[in-house]
Parts: sequence; structure tokens; C-alpha cells
Amino acid sequence: MLEDTFQHKGLRKKLIEEIRRKGIKDERVLNALMAVPRHWFLDSVFLQHAYQDKAFPIEEGQTISQPYTVAFQTELLQLQPNQSVLEIGTGSAYQACILAEMGVKVYTIEYNEILFKKARRMIDILRYDKKVQCFLGDGSQGLPRFAPYDAILVTAGAPAVPESLLFQLKIGGRLVIPVGDNKTQKMMRIIRKNEKQFTQEEFENFSFVPLLGKNGWQIK
Repeated sequence: MLEDTFQHKGLRKKLIEEIRRKGIKDERVLNALMAVPRHWFLDSVFLQHAYQDKAFPIEEGQTISQPYTVAFQTELLQLQPNQSVLEIGTGSAYQACILAEMGVKVYTIEYNEILFKKARRMIDILRYDKKVQCFLGDGSQGLPRFAPYDAILVTAGAPAVPESLLFQLKIGGRLVIPVGDNKTQKMMRIIRKNEKQFTQEEFENFSFVPLLGKNGWQIK
């Protein structure tokens, strides 16, 4: 039985206030973070720290992102209800549930089978399964089956922007992706203007686990 006590909600409210002070302005994003109990996605060892604005390890050498990072990426997507979003790197499924709370249709793809199975189970338990579809595969190549998307969110650091993702965007669609080396990446937003033209914006630096796959970091 997953609990969400008054104490959890109080801690979550403090976290939202901290994220707002750090510059997140979209109230819909902040409301989504308030609606999804982060402690449900963490190992029991970290439960007492669930509402600190920090990233924490999950299984398979991956992490659950810092809440500010989740909010920052989600805000950059500029989502509207009923839009379609591809998330690359399901991880714990926390970000996918935040997106679902934004009222969009989420397709999320995970490279690691153990994480995929756990995330899919979590999405079912939390009853987000009508809004979120989970897939196992190489997210660096996107998910052409359901393209084009209004937005694509990459939750792992890429060595470069995969061209395959650009052409899975609708006209006017947004790709938010961290690009750099294995230590730090620059957050980027790329908007598809027409069939062949894209605009690119750069934001602050972050640190993500590597994007694995054909168009990411190759596993040797």
C-alpha cells in the first residue's frame, strides 16, 4: 500500500516553494510536481530524503532526476493538454507521471529491461496506464511508430542531437535534450519550424547519466 501522508504533502509543498524560488514559473508544472508523490519512486533507503532537491540513485546505475531538473525540462516543453509527448529514458517513471499530470499523452521508452519492467508496473499501480504507454528499446532512435510528436523529452545526456529525433517532431514541435560529454551537458531546446528548418536555444548546464544506444553513447 502506497501512502501519502500529511507529512509527505507538507514536505512536497516546501519543495515546490524551493523550485519556484529557483525560477520555475509555470504553475501547471508546479501543480504536477505537487500531485505526484516522489517518495513512491525511491528506494526505501532514500525515503526520508525524497523531498530534497537532489538526484538519487535507482537501480541499474541510473538516477531519479533532481526535482528542479524535472521541472526545468517540463517547463521548456511548453505543453498543452492532449498533446503527444515522447519521453526517452523512462527510468523510475517519475518524469512520465509528471507529464501525464500535465494532461498529455505520453509514450516513454527505456533501454534497460529491468527498469522498463519496474516502471511499467509502477505506472499500472498508480493508474497512469491510460495516459502513459511504456516501451522497451533504443530511445536514441526515437519511437517512429507513433510519430510525429508535439514534444520529445530526453532524460539522459547525449553526445550530439540525434537527427532521427528531429524528424519525429511535428511542425512546431519541441525537442528538449541535454547535450555534452559524460560529465556535464548543456540543456537545449530545438523547435521544428518547417519540413527542413529548426531553431535551437541553449540553457544552463546539467549533469545526466549517458544516453545509451545507436545515436547516443555506444556500449562497448
